[in-house]
Amino acid sequence: MFPVLERFAYLNAGTFGPLAQETIDAVVTQTRLELERGRSGTPYFESLETLRTSVRSSFAELLGVDNEHVALTSSTTSGCQIVLAGLELGPEDEIVTTDEEHFGLLGPLYASGARVRLVATRDHAPEEALDAILAGVTPRTRLIAVSHVSWLTGNVLPVDAVKEETGLPLLVDGAQSVGAIPVEMGRADFYAVSGQKWLCGPDATGALYVADPERLPVALPTHWSSDDHAPDGSFTPVSGAGRFDSGTIPAPLLAGLQAALAGAPASRFDAGRVTAARCRELLAERFEVVTTPGQATLVTFRPGGDAAEMVARLFEAGVIVRDLPGTGWVRVSCGYWTTDEHLERLLDALA
Repeated sequence: MFPVLERFAYLNAGTFGPLAQETIDAVVTQTRLELERGRSGTPYFESLETLRTSVRSSFAELLGVDNEHVALTSSTTSGCQIVLAGLELGPEDEIVTTDEEHFGLLGPLYASGARVRLVATRDHAPEEALDAILAGVTPRTRLIAVSHVSWLTGNVLPVDAVKEETGLPLLVDGAQSVGAIPVEMGRADFYAVSGQKWLCGPDATGALYVADPERLPVALPTHWSSDDHAPDGSFTPVSGAGRFDSGTIPAPLLAGLQAALAGAPASRFDAGRVTAARCRELLAERFEVVTTPGQATLVTFRPGGDAAEMVARLFEAGVIVRDLPGTGWVRVSCGYWTTDEHLERLLDALA
C-alpha cells in the first residue's frame, strides 16, 4: 500500500503522511486526463464540481457533520487564516492560546491585530492544561485557539472542556488529530484539518469545519464563495461553509485526496494507538520521554545529544523521524502502517 515502507521505517506522518500507491495512481490518472482532454469545457467543470463535492462529503463523514459545515482549504494554516480574517478582531480584543502551538496557528493569531495571551502548558501534565487555559481568560477574551494534539509533546488538549467551561468561540488546530485519533466536532466553533499529514493525502489539501457559517463573514473570498455578484464586487455567498473554500484546488490533488480518504482502514485508530503506546514503552526504557502515557500517536523524547544530528543519522539508517527546533527533542509518528519491525529498526538505529 505504501511503497516508501519498502525502504524506510517511515515515522514522520506528523509532517507528511506516507503516500499510498492508490493515491498517486489517482493523481496520475487525473493529470493524464487533463493532459489529453484539457482543462475546459462543460464535462471538465462538471467533473471538477463532482470531485469537490465528493471530497467535501468524505471530510464531513470523517468529522461526523453535514456537508454544509465543511470548507475545502489548502492547509490547516489556511483554515486558521480564514477564521481569523473573518472574526475581524482588533487591539482591544484578546486571544488565549498555549506555548506549544505551531506557527501555522500562531502566525494568523499574531497577524489578526488582537492581543495574544500565551499560557504555559508545554511543561505541564495534560490534566493541568484546562486550568492553565482558563486562568488566561479575561473579560476581553474573544477567542480561544489551541491544538487538539500538540505537535511538540504529542499530548491531547481538553478542547471540549475548554468550550464547556468558557462558552467562548473556539478555534481548534486539528493538524495532528484528524486521521490519527477519533475526532468529534463536539462544541468547537472552528476546526482546521490537514490533508497531507495523518490522512496521507497530497500536499496543499485540507478542510475547515465551521459550526455556524452564517455568523462568520467571508473576509477572504474566492471564486467559490459567490452565488452571484455585482459589478462593484458585492456578492451573495453560497450556502453553507462552501463560501469559505480556498481558491481552486487542482483536480489531481483532489483525486489523490479522495483516494487517500477512501483507502484508510476502519482499524486505523486502534492500530495507531496501540503502536504509539508500544513505541513510548520502548523509548522510555532508554530515554526521557516527553509525551505523557495514553495520549495520541506522536511520541516525543529527549535523545541525550544533538537532536538534529541524531535525526540525520537515523535517516541514513533508513529511519525517518524529525527533530523539533529549539527544544532538543525528537518526535516519532506512529500510524496504522507502523509495524513492530519499524519500531525495532528505530531502536536499533538509536543504539
